[in-house]
Amino acid sequence: MTVTVRFAPSPTGRIHIGNARTAVLNWLYARKHDGRFLLRLDDTDAARSKEEYARAIIDDLRWLGLEPAAIERQSARLARYEAAAEQLKSAGLLYPCFETEQELTLKRKARLMAGRPPVYDRAALKLTEEARAALERAGRKPHWRFKLPEGVTGWRDMVRGDVEIDLASLSDPVLIRQDGGFLYTLPSVVDDMDMGITHVIRGEDHVVNTAVQIALTRALGGEPPRYAHHSLLVGKDGSGLSKRLGSLGIGDLREKGLEPETIVSYCATIGSSLPVAAHADMEGLAEGFDPAQLSRAPARFDEAELELLNARLLHDMPYDMARPRLAALGIAADKDFWEAIRGNIARMTEAADWRDVVKGEIAPVIAGEDREFLARAAELLPPEPWGEETWKGWTGALKEATGRKGKSLFMPLRLALTGKPHGPEMSKLLPLIGREKALARLRG
Repeated sequence: MTVTVRFAPSPTGRIHIGNARTAVLNWLYARKHDGRFLLRLDDTDAARSKEEYARAIIDDLRWLGLEPAAIERQSARLARYEAAAEQLKSAGLLYPCFETEQELTLKRKARLMAGRPPVYDRAALKLTEEARAALERAGRKPHWRFKLPEGVTGWRDMVRGDVEIDLASLSDPVLIRQDGGFLYTLPSVVDDMDMGITHVIRGEDHVVNTAVQIALTRALGGEPPRYAHHSLLVGKDGSGLSKRLGSLGIGDLREKGLEPETIVSYCATIGSSLPVAAHADMEGLAEGFDPAQLSRAPARFDEAELELLNARLLHDMPYDMARPRLAALGIAADKDFWEAIRGNIARMTEAADWRDVVKGEIAPVIAGEDREFLARAAELLPPEPWGEETWKGWTGALKEATGRKGKSLFMPLRLALTGKPHGPEMSKLLPLIGREKALARLRG
């Protein structure tokens, strides 16, 4: 059996960090088991689905490194869903209902007032052929419900353990709207069967829906996949993220300068028994992934933690990995430059600032009381070639000549040579700046 998983977003908007987490967990599981990761665009809602969002979802996944083995679109499979619906109708498991939304609302309220669960009463099953015909002549168009079997449906969830749902506590789900359009459930089940989905990894908001899908799968003659329902992301304070998701879209995080590995690492480790950490090696991350490590408690999203993770990733990033990213930003940099500055950047774009310090022109920061000291520093500047020991030898000689030490010795030099009060080790920067630029900056 080839492990096959799917990420199934609706192209009605761009994916955000919560969606990405589901995609990452599916991709990791497939990668670990040498399986297949499918992207399935649930685009049966023609009014809300847009091609621009479909393309954006594909692009965002590829930027994250989650390349799907295949891309499927539900809009191309409507005939298959029609056939499945006919199969259910023939078996007496898909039945027409003629209530309006207002009538259904009144029914729910009446049941609640009577102390009963607000489930559908299956009144439509009691209609005679004549009654149905009369409703149709009156202009009523039916929606179609799946008749749930009796009893309890259970499964062994890879995250939550044993789960049982009493189907009597649920309304028969609507599979087809009055306009003939399919709701989520039927296409999802048919696709999982046809595409050989072996494992469904998704958010815990689908737990109840899973019981319905298991029943529907069996009604269509299929064998349900294994399920894993991970916890949902919440804010640092425990509140929902829904109002903030606009700023947490994958496209937005990319524009903010976050690295794809940062986001994948965060999604893979947050809400699990693993420490939240940055992983540049995606294959290694996949090898250690296990759905059983995911906690049932809500995963608390902290944007500041994501930012720190990005900095850690860059601090440890090898030059071979950084070089093409620097080049994409128009930064021609060698290994010495990268290893000198990587510990002082939180965004790859910040490398441009240090490129300018090393290769460009800057405005030296020179305080009036430091001019004489810096002039002496220029006089004592040793000849090239320079290495990492040059800074130590030069400042040692300068300390002996001027009596300065500590911050009063080092800070004026840093400000004059870089224009900044903080940054990479000067022992690494000085050889990159070179003697000609250093002299010019020391002299203002």
